[in-house]
Amino acid sequence: MLKSMTSYGRASGVTDSATSKEIIVELKSVNSRYLDLSIKTSRAYGFLEEKIKAHIKRSGITRGKMDVYVGVNILQDATREVHLDKAFAGSYIAALRALRDEYNLLDDITTMSVARNGDVLTFVRSEEDVESIWNEVLPFVDTAIADFNTMRTAEGANLAADLTAKKSQLEDMAREIEARAAEYTANYRAKLETRLAAVLERFDITVDEQRIVTECAIFADKTSVDEELVRLRSHFSAYDEMLQSDEAIGRKLDFLVQEINREINTIGSKCNESESSAIVIEMKHLLEKIREQVQNIE
Repeated sequence: MLKSMTSYGRASGVTDSATSKEIIVELKSVNSRYLDLSIKTSRAYGFLEEKIKAHIKRSGITRGKMDVYVGVNILQDATREVHLDKAFAGSYIAALRALRDEYNLLDDITTMSVARNGDVLTFVRSEEDVESIWNEVLPFVDTAIADFNTMRTAEGANLAADLTAKKSQLEDMAREIEARAAEYTANYRAKLETRLAAVLERFDITVDEQRIVTECAIFADKTSVDEELVRLRSHFSAYDEMLQSDEAIGRKLDFLVQEINREINTIGSKCNESESSAIVIEMKHLLEKIREQVQNIE
């Protein structure tokens, strides 16, 4: 099934553990030739980046410029304690008193004024196990990926429907050119005979029927688009198969569209009559729209 490279996924919640955490995971991506992952998280949880990258790659996402945000906020921490550095506190208070006495300052040394020094009271938390933290974050990553995939699959279905409709229009135009090609050669012979008859009549010369046949055969060979139309039908068949594939087909489809464009250009160079030329121009315009849509496919 077709998947779009443009998508968004989000998951959030609170863990139920001694260290209660609010975890937020967001994924968003746009078109890119390759898979380009950018992970953003707090410095304290930077060790998660490589794990997240590897997990996303294993999830089946193969293309797109993806920004991943992982936020971890501590709500409650039963393992976190306040530690009083008695030696430092004693030295600090003694220095404050000496400062007071030396300069005859107001004695406003209080518990709160001393505690404002960040080295007196420190928060100590037991080291968390890397794997346990990853196991807490992982379910939210998976939920965000599932949300992301749901959106890109839905968008992929819309792209497939649009690409199928546009391909059907190209097929109709190709059939119209095929029908006009036979008329084109017949009309050329009629015009050639008329022109020759008008010119040769003035000189009382008989028209060489075999020469006209030969000339028309040469013209028909130069303007024949049979081979191009056969290849177009083959390309359209491959196009349909790709749209039904479960693989990432964005690059293959982009290459196939280039091949279709090549055949249409050749048809345009061979068909000089105005009606067929107008059809070819419309085909190229429609194919450009298809090419733009293909750029969104994984």
